[in-house]
Amino acid sequence: MTAYPTVRRIPWQVDLAVIATPAHIVPQVVEECGESGISGIVIVSSGFGETGPGGKALEEELLRLKRSHGLRIVGPNCLGVMHPRTGLNATFANRRAAPGKIAFVSQSGALCASVLDWAAHARVGFSYFVSVGGMIDVDFADLIDYFGVDPETRSIVLFIEAVREPRKFMSAARRFAGTKPIIAVKTGRSPEGARVAESHTGAIAGEDAIYDSFFSRAGVVRAEEVADLFNCSEVLSMQPSPRGTNLAIITNAGGPAVMATDALIARGGGLAALSEEILRSLDAILPRYWSRSNPIDICEDATVDRFGRVLEICFKDPNADGHLVIYTPIGAADPTETARRIIEASRETRKPLLTCWLGEEDVREARRILRHSGIPTCPTPEQAVATFMYMNQYARNLELLYEPPEELPIVPSAEIRSLRDMIHSAEGGTRTLTEPESKRLLEAYGIATARAHVARTADEAVDAAFEIGYPVAMKILSPQVTHKTDIDGVILNIASDQQVRSCYRELVDRAMRRLPSAEVEGVTVQPMITGGYELIIGAKRDPQFGSVLIFGTGGVGVELFKDISVGFPPLNQTLARRMIEASKAHRILSEGYRGRPPANIRLLEEALVRFSQLIVDYPQIREADVNPLLADEDRVVALDARIMMDTGGVSARVRPHEHLIISPYPTRYLAIRTLRGGEEALLRPIKPEDEPFLVELFRTFSEETMRLRFFHVIGEISHRSLARYCNIDYDREMTIISELRESGGWRMAGMASLVVQPDGESGEVAVVVGDPWQNRGLGTEMFDYIVEVGRSMGLRRVFGEILARNTKMMHIAHERGFGLRQMDEENYMATLDL
Repeated sequence: MTAYPTVRRIPWQVDLAVIATPAHIVPQVVEECGESGISGIVIVSSGFGETGPGGKALEEELLRLKRSHGLRIVGPNCLGVMHPRTGLNATFANRRAAPGKIAFVSQSGALCASVLDWAAHARVGFSYFVSVGGMIDVDFADLIDYFGVDPETRSIVLFIEAVREPRKFMSAARRFAGTKPIIAVKTGRSPEGARVAESHTGAIAGEDAIYDSFFSRAGVVRAEEVADLFNCSEVLSMQPSPRGTNLAIITNAGGPAVMATDALIARGGGLAALSEEILRSLDAILPRYWSRSNPIDICEDATVDRFGRVLEICFKDPNADGHLVIYTPIGAADPTETARRIIEASRETRKPLLTCWLGEEDVREARRILRHSGIPTCPTPEQAVATFMYMNQYARNLELLYEPPEELPIVPSAEIRSLRDMIHSAEGGTRTLTEPESKRLLEAYGIATARAHVARTADEAVDAAFEIGYPVAMKILSPQVTHKTDIDGVILNIASDQQVRSCYRELVDRAMRRLPSAEVEGVTVQPMITGGYELIIGAKRDPQFGSVLIFGTGGVGVELFKDISVGFPPLNQTLARRMIEASKAHRILSEGYRGRPPANIRLLEEALVRFSQLIVDYPQIREADVNPLLADEDRVVALDARIMMDTGGVSARVRPHEHLIISPYPTRYLAIRTLRGGEEALLRPIKPEDEPFLVELFRTFSEETMRLRFFHVIGEISHRSLARYCNIDYDREMTIISELRESGGWRMAGMASLVVQPDGESGEVAVVVGDPWQNRGLGTEMFDYIVEVGRSMGLRRVFGEILARNTKMMHIAHERGFGLRQMDEENYMATLDL
């Protein structure tokens, strides 16, 4: 092969460089590539960050060169990149990937080789096959952005060892999960190691539970095994989503159906209950000895036609959310002809249909024609059931992305200023707020507490108890006592002055005996509140994911039961409800237990939303416990609270909300503008709760307004489309709505959108005003404001496509200094450097 001493000597322009030299040579080669105009680089070489400080220094040099020459780098320490449709194989793998519709991305190069071998036998093809390796530049989020708009890709499959930039990943995944399924396997489900935590939250919110919640919030399906990745990607891109977990199983062999049933129940699914009408219809065509229940065993002598007729009947059952056909090569039914009959019957349903053709050689052709017809087939009943439950997980995740919440406005009380002074008065390092201080902070955010009175002497304790009224509870007060029950530092149901005095002495003595080094400041006295359900809400600062929230069963057994769900701030009412539903405690809370009434779920949702806002507002909070949080049918009350502050970084200059992986509502973009007639317009970012008002705005658009803004006429806009406008990631999108005061209230009159492009430097802008409010100057004000928003987000340019006949917008863009370039007879592109 012709070779050159350096890339500088190559006499033509090179698009892509694959570097496989020793690590210490790589920066020199990358610099030569940059100087030669090669912008795409794959670094196969190892010997970088994984080797220690020297390797990290090499990575830093590569990043400097990337910035200097505008490069994009895949790797280092990776297998490379394949694009099967064009035959590109920039890897050292000895097997090529077949063309297909799945984009596969893996952190593990060794796994890539195994997947290629497996995929060849399973006849699975790929739109792209990417090994990302060390990810010093191109990472999962970049590739989700790329494949999200790639017409060759129908689903995205990820093999993840660790997500290094959770905020960036979350932003990309939330944008595309609703249009293309994203399925991930995350290795390392077991904890890396335990640490001594200062709170219950720190002890029980492990890494794997955080990843589960992270994927769910991002709309990503988390699979357990590599084989599940491709089953899921195939099914989710071809089949409708189920509306529930009740499955109807049709089989000609009882054993595999039992295996499927066991797997279904173990994963939280259920068997669809057959209606009387369905049973009668099946009785008419099946032998008298058929199972007469679900699983529907149609017997070993089932013919091809029997399979089809049974399936057609079962499709009519409203109780079934999906159907699984298990075929065993026994009896009269030919596997290939049976598959064709199933395909014919499948045209009568819009519910998911999965198949399991057991065997290998005899059923290979049947599996091929099923897949070719868009009906997924799995080699085992357990895999088929797992795939069905993953479909449910995907549907559930999308509901979470698009479900409109109720608005729960959180306005901290005026006392918050004095509390901020209390927090900022610390010298640095860490500080644990006392129980009264912690409760004051909760009360400032509207969370009811059992007010704790500090008593530094027995007499003060008696006075506090008299003021509260008997019975009371008393707890030791010491900054060194993390969990009061661990040293018997709590006494309940104290009913007299004499008991208060003796309990005071007893609590102090216990603390001194159990923890001699503790600084005992006295006790707290609070009302004795009984009944209800003991819960916990908490927060901790995770080194990778920032602030995370927990909810679950509380009380003294919290670390024993570990019944928790994990979430990320900020929460809204819908997200709070999902956290509650994800806990084992939810069933008892919603239904009651042994004669006890259910808890007030709405009040629990409010408490979680308010607690979430507290965590958003205070990046200094390192760990926090509200345990127990007592909930019954009338109230939600914090009986105890402990908040640990990391005050060392209070004055440090950090990016706003750097402790969060999801950007909260950007109140800084609220503004008032005066229109030509003197009326005022409120401009503010959109939020998920605005969906009903957005419906009303769309109803004011004439056909001409729709064409000028959306380039086509929109009929009845779907909930998912509306949610896509309202439920946005404020890091990469901004929709500013305008509200005008009408009939004593505010009415949505227009919206301006800004979509940040994957390069992070440019953004597309668009503006629309409802027909009743046009020609008042509102469109101009919104256009100017959305450009200012782009400037404040650090963009270098904004652009927008304008129809040639949209003379008003063309005039506005020209006046604002936009450059106008004609794209074709009907469209112009307007661009402005900021």
